[in-house]
Amino acid sequence: GDETPRETSSLISTDHDDSIYGKNMALYEDEMDSTPMVSSLLNKLANYTNITQGALEHEEAESEDGIQRMGTFIGVFLPCMQNILGVILFLRLTWIVGTAGIMEALAIVFMCCSCTMLTAISMSAIATNGVVPAGGSYYMISRALGPEFGGAVGLCVYLGTTFAGSMYILGTMEIFLTYIMPNAAVFEAKSREPTGMQNNMRIYGTFCLVIMTLVVFVGVKYVNKMALVFLSCVMLSIMAIYAGVIQSAIKHRVCLLGNRTLQNSRFDKCEKTELINNVTTPTQLWKLFCKGGIENATCDEYFTHNNLTEIQAVRGLLSGVISDNMWGHYGQYRDIVSPERASDKSHDSHYVLHDVTTFFTLLVGIYFPSVTGIMAGSNRSGDLRDPQRSIPTGTIMAIATTSIIYLSCVVLFGACIEGVVLRDKYGESVNGTLAVATLAWPSSWVIVIGSFFSCCGAGLQSLTGAPRILQAIARDGIMPFLQVFGHSKSNGEPTWALLLTAAICEIGILIGSLDHVAPILSMFFLMCYLFVNLACAVQTLLRTPNWRPRFKFYHWSLSFLGMSLSLSLMFVSSWYYAFVVILFSGCIYKYIEYRGAEKEWGDGIRGLSLNAAQYALIKLEEAPPHTKNWRPQLLVLLKLDSDLGVKHPCLLSFTSQLKAGKGLTIVCSVLEGTYMAREADAKLSEKEKTKGFCHVVVSSNQRDGFSHLIQSAGLGGMKHNSVLMAWPANWKQAESSLSWKNFIETIRETTAAHQALLVAKNIDKFPTNQDRLDEGTIDVWWIVHDGGLLMLLPFLLRQHKVWRRCKMRIFTVAQMDDNSIQMKKDLQMFLYHLRLDAKVEVVEMHAGDISAFTYEKTLVMEQRSQMLKQMQLSKTEREREIQSISDESRNSIRRKPCGEKPTQSNKFQVPTIILDEEVAQGFTSYQSYMDQTNVRRMHTAVKLNEVVVKKSKGAKLVLLNMPGPPKNKGGDENYMEFLEVLTEGLERVLLVRGSSREVITIYS
Repeated sequence: GDETPRETSSLISTDHDDSIYGKNMALYEDEMDSTPMVSSLLNKLANYTNITQGALEHEEAESEDGIQRMGTFIGVFLPCMQNILGVILFLRLTWIVGTAGIMEALAIVFMCCSCTMLTAISMSAIATNGVVPAGGSYYMISRALGPEFGGAVGLCVYLGTTFAGSMYILGTMEIFLTYIMPNAAVFEAKSREPTGMQNNMRIYGTFCLVIMTLVVFVGVKYVNKMALVFLSCVMLSIMAIYAGVIQSAIKHRVCLLGNRTLQNSRFDKCEKTELINNVTTPTQLWKLFCKGGIENATCDEYFTHNNLTEIQAVRGLLSGVISDNMWGHYGQYRDIVSPERASDKSHDSHYVLHDVTTFFTLLVGIYFPSVTGIMAGSNRSGDLRDPQRSIPTGTIMAIATTSIIYLSCVVLFGACIEGVVLRDKYGESVNGTLAVATLAWPSSWVIVIGSFFSCCGAGLQSLTGAPRILQAIARDGIMPFLQVFGHSKSNGEPTWALLLTAAICEIGILIGSLDHVAPILSMFFLMCYLFVNLACAVQTLLRTPNWRPRFKFYHWSLSFLGMSLSLSLMFVSSWYYAFVVILFSGCIYKYIEYRGAEKEWGDGIRGLSLNAAQYALIKLEEAPPHTKNWRPQLLVLLKLDSDLGVKHPCLLSFTSQLKAGKGLTIVCSVLEGTYMAREADAKLSEKEKTKGFCHVVVSSNQRDGFSHLIQSAGLGGMKHNSVLMAWPANWKQAESSLSWKNFIETIRETTAAHQALLVAKNIDKFPTNQDRLDEGTIDVWWIVHDGGLLMLLPFLLRQHKVWRRCKMRIFTVAQMDDNSIQMKKDLQMFLYHLRLDAKVEVVEMHAGDISAFTYEKTLVMEQRSQMLKQMQLSKTEREREIQSISDESRNSIRRKPCGEKPTQSNKFQVPTIILDEEVAQGFTSYQSYMDQTNVRRMHTAVKLNEVVVKKSKGAKLVLLNMPGPPKNKGGDENYMEFLEVLTEGLERVLLVRGSSREVITIYS
């Protein structure tokens, strides 16, 4: 466990004046640095400010002019109205109604408005659960779901707001080039020819973007001052629409040739011929379809065989046109717009054509941006007088109002305007007039000019808000590559963030089509809304003590419904865009998880993890795990050097190589001393990075510390079942006997606790995680069966890339009365059922005589043990005595050649062991009282070591059954000698002592 980084609170201050507290609070004066007085806390709370990051100009203006903070209507309701009502309402809603029909258009509007309303309810709950500083939706989501989700969704909000700026600029240019100054087009765009139209939008859109960026760069205060003007234009335009419905004036007429709608910008009369001075004269319309005079004219066949019909564009509320517009009239690309559902294709520029293939899901993606903008109030939380009251009230009122406006407009458009006019996206059938403007009163220019300024204002608002969202993300430090965008000008304006926003906005403008940009920003906003609902649902279900929102009209089921609706709308609008945005968010999530700064914001995901962990631990406690679910849960006993560094780093590498079982890992160590004195050292030592848990305890001695860890490490069902430690190297030369005594006591305690024990000998020669072992073998010497752990460990090791190329070999020992051939067959069948791929070999060990070399090893071992017990030697004397015994045995004893076998008659005679006369007398006398148990054990160790070295000398790793320590503690030192002899001559050894519990099974 690393230390949990805590978020700095602006409400806590450690500054205090002794004169204030005086002697009345002397009892608490030692703790005032960390726990300020209540009066100090309340003073800070009263003076707390959450002005929007970077808005220093606004703050200065407020202090100089004495302007008070905004209330619900000005601060939340009107900004939300301005952002929700805009470009889609004026440019695309009539087309959506005409194409989808009134019923399907109502379904689209209802789904989208329901999504935003449910999101607003969730957002209101989060926004009223404490103070919301600047950062708006990003701040709320990141603090509710954590930095990973917060960063991913924050970038989605930023990109959505940026592409919204692109959409508003494209909408502004569409109004300008189509309805205000069509002659200003640089490229000719006949019949809305896509390439020419898009090129015009790109050129003028880029120019408009540069102007808007300069306005935002000069000062946000100018944008804020113009916001009310732009909002007035929106409201005036909507009022003109309603007035036109009431008045229902017939202003425009539509000319049809047969059932085909004609562009009437090229003729003035819907007639083929006209009578002038009693002379039949061809009209302008005639000249479009015919060549030559009336007598010898060559005309279009369809023109010749069909009559012209002139119908009213706006037929009025009571005309009955609502029945014709009730259901959808979807069309293919380049189909002619006509009253009937079936239509003909044409490339003739005289007709009104569909510029895109239409279908329901396309319309959903294009319409959804019209209901975005519900975050406008929460983004201004720093400017509100009472955010916790204003944000819920203002946002929900704005959504309710705009939903009523949208739903009523759908019905009124379908009830008043002719269907062919509704489906005419660019108003070509009504002299190039905006379709919705045909309904306006007193003049269509009210809506044209109003929508133009509305789109300009919305674009400026997007270019103002998006850089601040990016700046807030950058200043949080959760994504290192965004740090440069956290910088700002001297007045706080996010210059670098504004430049990046303008560059991304230019990408949207280069797409050149409002219809293509709208689904992109729909995805980003829907992703944001999805996580707002998720945040509220998680916090509600967890019932954390800090979840106490003032807004009470929320429920987790509403949040889940909003989340489901958001996800559904994403895939309904555009399934491929949805996958791209989800993949983008997932990549950002993993990046923050892998490279981002560590942040602890008390988020709900962490609380969810705690609840899930608690539930899982309780379930695990109900019954011990089945053999099929057994995996090594490792408690790694580490030793630290004087600098608190890991003494054997390879032990940690070997731990990670064993993690193919995906089990628990607890890395622990012990510091000697008292906790109060070494608390800082313990915290510092726990910062060792490992995939598991790190725990350092302070104890009076290492033996007690490791004992406590073996007994108490873990929690509930997540306790360790195996202990991994290193062999105490150089235990013979150690100044104190504590190292090997502690080692043996650890073996006894793990056995008593029914835990497996893994001891790595020569651990510093083990491979690191960066090594790749060439083809070799992992040899398992299966002497006794104590649960099957010896079989499982090589399998787990071979899952890791370090050991992947190694083959597995299993050796077992047969006695004289065993059938070695049958043993091999049985073992092969056993491994087959265990699904383990290994080579099997049975080694025969004959019950030969105990060699003189074994007696000599036992003699030296017991002499050394007795001498150390009897003599209280100083440090220097003890080392000298140990060395002299070793030298004496080496110089005076010479082994027989290996090929010569001892016989019964000479096993104690001089030909086997040649001694000096004095030593021989002592040896002969010592045989009579030598401990025969030690002799037998030494014999086993020597013989087994000879076999293991012969077979596994070149193995990459040797796994051996570890014999248990003697029951009599007097023989502990002899036990260490036995293990030394057993493993002598082997490079890497893992001694394994099972828990006597089956850990591997042949059953499925």
